[in-house]
Amino acid sequence: MAAVSVLVVATAPAAATTPDPLAPYRGQQVAWGACPFKQRAQPPQAECARITVPRDWAAPSAGTDLQVAISRVKATGTRQGAILVNPGGPGGRGTALAGALAGLQPSVNEHYDIVGMDPRGTGQEGGTDAGYVCRVPLGRLPADDNLDARDRSAASIALHQRTPRVLAEACQSDALAPFITTWQTAHDMDLIRTLLGDEKLNYLGFSYGTWLGAKYASLFPDRAGKLVLDSSVNFEGRLQAAFEAFPKIDQRQFDRVYAPWLARRFPEQLGKTATEVRAKWERLRVFFKEQGVPPDVFDSVFVGNGSTRQWMTGALILTKGAAALDGKATPPPVALRGDLDRASRAVFGRPADRLTAADVAADPPEPDYADVPGTRLAVACGDQPTRTASWYKLLSDLQGPAYPLFGWAYGLSEACGFWSDPPRNELPRLSPRAAKNILVVQGEFDPQTGYEQAEAGARAAGIPMISVADSPFHGQYAVSGNSCVDKLVNGFFLGGARPAATICPGVPLPGEREVYPVPGPAGEPSQPAAPAPRDADSPVRERLQDDISAVNRGR
Repeated sequence: MAAVSVLVVATAPAAATTPDPLAPYRGQQVAWGACPFKQRAQPPQAECARITVPRDWAAPSAGTDLQVAISRVKATGTRQGAILVNPGGPGGRGTALAGALAGLQPSVNEHYDIVGMDPRGTGQEGGTDAGYVCRVPLGRLPADDNLDARDRSAASIALHQRTPRVLAEACQSDALAPFITTWQTAHDMDLIRTLLGDEKLNYLGFSYGTWLGAKYASLFPDRAGKLVLDSSVNFEGRLQAAFEAFPKIDQRQFDRVYAPWLARRFPEQLGKTATEVRAKWERLRVFFKEQGVPPDVFDSVFVGNGSTRQWMTGALILTKGAAALDGKATPPPVALRGDLDRASRAVFGRPADRLTAADVAADPPEPDYADVPGTRLAVACGDQPTRTASWYKLLSDLQGPAYPLFGWAYGLSEACGFWSDPPRNELPRLSPRAAKNILVVQGEFDPQTGYEQAEAGARAAGIPMISVADSPFHGQYAVSGNSCVDKLVNGFFLGGARPAATICPGVPLPGEREVYPVPGPAGEPSQPAAPAPRDADSPVRERLQDDISAVNRGR
């Protein structure tokens, strides 16, 4: 007894004086100021700051600290807390998202600070910090500029696999790679909650942001407030499975929604039925190959086709190619001329009426591999154990015949097959107490996060899902002009009960005034469709949906 007493007395003072390694992070002062990115002239205006986070939350005293950029649009009325927003990716910056969403949903901003974050590894939106960038040795990339994943020769497969191998090796050569993960970012989010002085953190995440939000709630179930997961992956399964599903969901959207829309809008140029459009698409694939556009690049235009701009880009390439192939130019529909022109200027740098097939061939929209943002690969390949390159090649063999749009190429292009670092931290599944405050929103024909993925995650966790019938776009709440979705989500954030599972009607596709129903996995809506409003916010919604889709197109 005496010996135990002496031991307690001797050790108690030392334990009491042991410094908390997290105290400097939790006690830092946030210096809000001007944002480095361009904002709309009209309010609301965001303010920005940078906070310090440990490189490794599992060992906060080891390694050099990192900086994370955040933004805030303060609540305009009685504050109930903050909603942290994330556009997805992985690797999408969210600081500019806060102001745009606050402007689109002023009733929510009345009671919540809308907070954005440029996640660790992404640098700062509008600033000089480019973040974690993989320096790719261009000399190791394939020199063949006419790659076609339908070519199943050993030489073609080897050439295709060279790029993902080089990308994986370049990204893993950076010592920061193991610390750019969802586990680490979720801890950064909880530090943001602490620095905001809130007991709970509310959240809105799109695409990969659904995985991030669900894992935050899994790791911090008592600190998670209301979470809305829009355009969702299966957050209870494998993150990589969401990317592996791209061939199936892209082909489904192209065949059932995009090709019929092209037939309705461009019958003279592309064909009067979906079958005729698909046949013309194949002819144009060969035509552009002869003009020097690699077939893989041509195919990629129609992959992740989840926004108005991407739809218009595909339509421009097809119609300009058809004009050159057929020797006949046909004016585009009046209702689409503005959308086509905006896409042409943004993607090709010239007005739509001056764009030609030769312009497309001279500068096709393809990725630049010189400096690749590394967050996408570090998170997608580092959150969980990866499959091997041989497994992905077999997936390509299996998916190619069924989903030729992207099935042949995907399994040969996935860098996770060459990722060798094992995960450092485990990501748990949702607990029932965390799941009770989560709502999932999902479009039926989303080509970037499949309906079945969202449904599987929601069902496994016992979460109701708002389905949007016939919707082929990526991102629903606030950005699609769907009053059914916005009403349900706003009611949830503003104190109402979590809505039950609901099938909302979609909104008309670009250039159309009615919804053309398509059989799919969601079922039929319980109310008739209504047109999306064309108002002063329409350009903001479209740009935001374009941005959300673009940041999540990387496979």
